[in-house]
Amino acid sequence: MSPLAANGGLVLRCASGHSFDANRRGYLSLLGGRSHVVGDSAAMLDAREAFLEAGWYEDLRTAVTTLVAAEQPARVLDIGCGTGYYLRGVTEACPTAGYLGMDLSPVAVARTVAAARTVAAPGHEHAAASGGKLPEPPHVDGLVADVWADLPVRTGVADALLNVFAPRNPAEFHRVLRDRGLLAVVVPHDDHLRELRDAGLALDIPPNKAEDLRDSLQPWFALETRIRVTSRHDLGADAVAVLIGMGPSAHHTGTEAIAGRWPSRSPVTFSFDVLGFRRRALHALPH
Repeated sequence: MSPLAANGGLVLRCASGHSFDANRRGYLSLLGGRSHVVGDSAAMLDAREAFLEAGWYEDLRTAVTTLVAAEQPARVLDIGCGTGYYLRGVTEACPTAGYLGMDLSPVAVARTVAAARTVAAPGHEHAAASGGKLPEPPHVDGLVADVWADLPVRTGVADALLNVFAPRNPAEFHRVLRDRGLLAVVVPHDDHLRELRDAGLALDIPPNKAEDLRDSLQPWFALETRIRVTSRHDLGADAVAVLIGMGPSAHHTGTEAIAGRWPSRSPVTFSFDVLGFRRRALHALPH
């Protein structure tokens, strides 16, 4: 795809004459035909939003935010942004950076952009109390695109790339990141949701996901940071139903199964690996 330039209003045009409309909800769709992959449904996103906003994964968001904010990035790309929960943590820590949330689901991208507009920039309370001008919220754009295809993003523009429980395209991630840029990835650890899996309510997690990811990214990225985030929380059947409904287990487990296999309240383990990869220089790539 040729570079796009503004062509008046909400229209972008490339040098070949193709035009693309950005809608008023703050995102652009560049799927470029029919994708064989289906994005998350509105029901899955509703469940994810309800569960995350309840604060169950707040420790994970804090770890991701700390890792990315240490880069003092000017441009951040979130691939597989979902509802924008993790990106919103970064925007609160780095409000002057520019952000692009990308997902295959238009509903997800719209929610990411809308959520960013509700983030209060530093100084908001002081300005409101003094009657001064309120700071602008962080600038977040949205992009509907397929991560498995060539990413419609310029080469070397991102300082940090966020990838939380989402598909990965290592060669394209390497291309869009600047030299020595940060790739922040979150994967579940082996014991994540083990109680739900023991009850037959959640899908199995392949062992050694972090190690396998490190090996698969090795040609393009070097693992620099590994943070384990683990906690246990008592969840009732309603919270478990929402948790199951926000991920791939939703396709295999119904609410009746949860009611029959889960007690009124019982501990559930949350366990993740937050991995920071450093982009290798082009001359360091294997031939």
